[in-house]
Amino acid sequence: MNTWLTNTFEIKFPIILAPMFLVSNTKMIINASKAGIMGCIPSLNFRTPDDFENALIDLKNNCKGAYGINLIVNQSNVYLKEHLLLLEKHPPSFVITSLGSPKETIRKLSNKGVRIICDVTDLNYAKKVESLGADAVIAVNSGAGGHRGNIPSSILIPLLKQHIKIPIIAAGGIGTGSGILSMISLGAEGCSIGSPFIPSEESLVTQEYKKAIINYGANDIVLTSKISGTPCTVINTPYQKKLGTELNIFEKLLIKNKQLKKYIKMLTYYKGMKVIEKAAFSATYKTIWCAGPSIEFSKEIQTIESIVSRFIKEYETAKLKLFER
Repeated sequence: MNTWLTNTFEIKFPIILAPMFLVSNTKMIINASKAGIMGCIPSLNFRTPDDFENALIDLKNNCKGAYGINLIVNQSNVYLKEHLLLLEKHPPSFVITSLGSPKETIRKLSNKGVRIICDVTDLNYAKKVESLGADAVIAVNSGAGGHRGNIPSSILIPLLKQHIKIPIIAAGGIGTGSGILSMISLGAEGCSIGSPFIPSEESLVTQEYKKAIINYGANDIVLTSKISGTPCTVINTPYQKKLGTELNIFEKLLIKNKQLKKYIKMLTYYKGMKVIEKAAFSATYKTIWCAGPSIEFSKEIQTIESIVSRFIKEYETAKLKLFER
């Protein structure tokens, strides 16, 4: 493979093991590098700035290839200033910004040699981050897990390709090597893949969470506004069905109030993340598990190396079949 992603970060296959809240850990990132790809971890996966700094030191000392940090750059990240200072002190290979303006991140980290890659869901925002100096964008499509976009990849990637000059990385609904080939064919320089890595041996979530990824499929993914106030994809477990996916009337009224909207969203996000954290790391019937429809293709618990090997094998097979036609 010869793409901007492989050439820039000297990886063998153009995959970013996507940053997943409460799922990603340093062991996953280190093993992703050993498997010939690169991983990214959310800064908010660490409870305190000290924990975050220790993780940065761990990655610097033990990850032999490229690695990245996902930074939430809006007000929901109460540690944003501290996290930026620590990233200046211990610069990673790249930073993926989400849910806000990357302006300050670009200003502080670009001169440290850190590549800034920005999550985008539409053309307007892609143009904005390009004008601010972003190195690349991640095109989050309507098949993504978590906070997804609204536009399918078949439209979003060619649309961005026509109007921006910086590289595009595809994200959402990619669970096979043939899926990676399709994104490359559309014009992407690589793929950001998350959900298929949740049931990896290196993941620290519960066996119940991993088994849910294996036992449920694309038809079991629903959008809920109850976690963060913004639609987010989760597995439609019996508890999720009982809970419902919509905010109640009182919550909807509060979130429409201009003065209260920001604070209600922050409170909803905090409460939702606590529920997800409990479900991810302890056995409970109250299961709210974030995932995307690409779980359809996860059939067993495997090492990250095995998952990557499957992707490569499927990619090569799909490519051969394409040329045989």
